[in-house]
Amino acid sequence: MTKPKILVTSAAGHTGMPVVMQLLKHGFPVRAFVHREDKRSIALKNAGAEIIVGDLFNMRDLRRAMQNVQRAYHCPPFANNLLHNATLFAIAAEEARLEVVALLSGWNPHPLHPSIVTREHWLANQIYRWMPSVDVIHVNPGLFAFTYMLGLPAIKHFGMFVAPFGEGRNAPPANEDIARVVSTVLMEPADHIGKNYRPTGPELLTPSDMADIYSRVLARKVSYQDVPFKMFVKAALAQGFPLMDISQIRYYADELKNGAFEIGAPTDHVEQITGQKPEHFEDTARRYFQNPSLIHPKLKQGSKLEAMAFMFRMLLTRVPNLDAWETEHGHPLLQQPVLAQDSDEWLASATKQQLNLIDFK
Repeated sequence: MTKPKILVTSAAGHTGMPVVMQLLKHGFPVRAFVHREDKRSIALKNAGAEIIVGDLFNMRDLRRAMQNVQRAYHCPPFANNLLHNATLFAIAAEEARLEVVALLSGWNPHPLHPSIVTREHWLANQIYRWMPSVDVIHVNPGLFAFTYMLGLPAIKHFGMFVAPFGEGRNAPPANEDIARVVSTVLMEPADHIGKNYRPTGPELLTPSDMADIYSRVLARKVSYQDVPFKMFVKAALAQGFPLMDISQIRYYADELKNGAFEIGAPTDHVEQITGQKPEHFEDTARRYFQNPSLIHPKLKQGSKLEAMAFMFRMLLTRVPNLDAWETEHGHPLLQQPVLAQDSDEWLASATKQQLNLIDFK
């Protein structure tokens, strides 16, 4: 029996690449949608994927990508026009009469969130429920494990894990565990239609717990230092992260500090769906430290001298007004926005390990 062809968007990304590899391993034909040809897309092609280069905001490219495809994993871009893309993808999926779409969302979406990306995730979740003929499976992890390792050079060379996370607890999942959930539900979707899953790691950890884990992995003392978000912005800009990402991460840092990501965590969804327990954070850290491209394609451990040069560059970096930046770039800033842990509506869904969805019944 011929297996259905599966489209994977953002196929060179943190979850897209392992989803492609896992589906190929199980003998499914995969079309990998990438933004550009590079060593990551070459690796996917060499593994057996069909590569299509295109723009997720271009309906012509989406229609081309869905020709002769039966199922799809869609990872919307982290952008202030996420909803634009998610809606285009939904329309193209209906036109192509796909059987099922696994949609990546987030743990904290609700309609009054200060982050435009998170509000648009919430809107996309509602729209996908209205699709008349395409079945949908929601996958909504919280903060990924790799986000705690972006400061790898300072962790390795100076024994400093610096972040604005307070002692907020999270059970961060590995990219590969999220991908195992996605690939499993797409290979055998019947029992998962209309459901939502939150893949997590196996235990709640504070940043101090993670510093202890880094100490074991690197065989040197690593200490956690909670810093103002301003310092995080300087470091992120010095590393080349776009202001778009930074402007949204500030909200998630506040939510992490105040307990939003520990609510309902950890879940058993990884083991329940895949039959395998989720990877421990220590095992993830060992793999990612050995291959920093799993944390970020451009991240390198570098030398101690390079790390010192970065620290100097960071100290000289100017911190912009993020509210002004969002306004200048067309982000609607809500009056009296509400972070996830302060929203009764969101809390009601989160404590039940459910997505925040409108019930029209």
